[in-house]
Amino acid sequence: MTLKENLLKALNGEEVAKTPVVSMTQTGTVELMDAVNAPWPESQANAKMMTDLAIAAHELCGLEAVRLPYCLTVLAEAMGCEINMGTKNRQPSVIAHPYEKPEMLDAATKPDLKAAGRIPAVLEAIKMARGRIGPDVPIICGMEGPITLASDLVSVKSYMKWSIKNPDALAKANAFANEAAIEYANLMVAAGADVICIADPVSSPDLMSPQDFHDKLMGVITEFADRVNAPVVLHVCGNVAAILNDMADCHCKGLSVEEKVEDLAGAVDKTKGRATMIGNVSSPFVLLSGDAAKVGEAVKRALDSKVAILAPGCGIAPMTPSANIKEMVAARDKYFQ
Repeated sequence: MTLKENLLKALNGEEVAKTPVVSMTQTGTVELMDAVNAPWPESQANAKMMTDLAIAAHELCGLEAVRLPYCLTVLAEAMGCEINMGTKNRQPSVIAHPYEKPEMLDAATKPDLKAAGRIPAVLEAIKMARGRIGPDVPIICGMEGPITLASDLVSVKSYMKWSIKNPDALAKANAFANEAAIEYANLMVAAGADVICIADPVSSPDLMSPQDFHDKLMGVITEFADRVNAPVVLHVCGNVAAILNDMADCHCKGLSVEEKVEDLAGAVDKTKGRATMIGNVSSPFVLLSGDAAKVGEAVKRALDSKVAILAPGCGIAPMTPSANIKEMVAARDKYFQ
C-alpha cells in the first residue's frame, strides 16, 4: 500500500496495517528552513522555496505526506486583508480588515483567485511538489477555514459582535467567505492536492459558544465539505469537547484536535462512523519542548486511543527540533512492531 493509499484509507475509516503519521497543520521549522535554504517569510511566497520546505518535512523527518503552505493568511490576503508577513520564526498575520462595517459587505467583491496574491505561488508549489514526489505520496494543503476567513475579512471584534447583535451581517460574511474558500480549495485540488485541511480557530468554544457553532457555523463548514472535490479535514483549536458531536456532523472526513481533548478514546468512540480522529501529540509541550521519552509517551497515548491518523495537535512550532518530529515517526513504527 502506498503512503497516499494508506492515508486516504485511514481518513475514510478503513482498516490499515499501520496508522499514518503526518501533519495536517503547518510543518515549517527553522531547522528545515536552514537545511534546504528556504526561510520564512521568503518561502511563504516563493513557489520553489515553499516546495523545498514542504518536501523537507517528508524526506528529512519522515512525515508520510507533504503539507503546504505554512500560514492561515494566503486567502485572506487575496481577499483584501492587509498582512504582516512575519519573520523566520513567526508566521504571517492579518493586521487590517476590508469589511469591518456591515454596509461594507454590500460592495464586497471576490477577485480572480487563481491570480490573486500568493495563490499562484501556492498552486505552482503544489504542482512542483507532485512532480518531485510522484503519485504515491499524499499532498495535504492547508488553509484558513470559512469561519476564520470571514472573521479576518470583517475583524474578530466585528464578527463576535455581529454573532450577537447582527445575525444577518454574520450570515452574509460567512456566505461571502465560504464561496471564496470553496473556490480556493478546489483550485488546490485541481493543482494536485489530495486532502484539504481547514483550520478554523474562530469556531472554537474559546471564542464562539457551542450553541452558536450549532446554529450559525456548522452549516457553513458542511457546505464547504460538500462542495470541495477532495476529502476535507477540520482542525479547530482548543478543547472542542463541547462541539465535537456537531463537528462530526459537518461532513468532513477527519477531525484534527489538540491535546486539550484529553479523552481522545472517548472522542474516537463519539465520532465513529461519521468522522475519523486525527492528533493529538502536543505541538508546544511535546514536540517543541519535550524529549524522546515524552514524544514516545504521547504517541503511545494517541495510538492506544485508536486515533485514525497520528499527527501533531496543532501547527508545528518553528523552533521545534527535527529530532522530535523524527521520534514521532519512530515511536509509531515501534508501536506496530
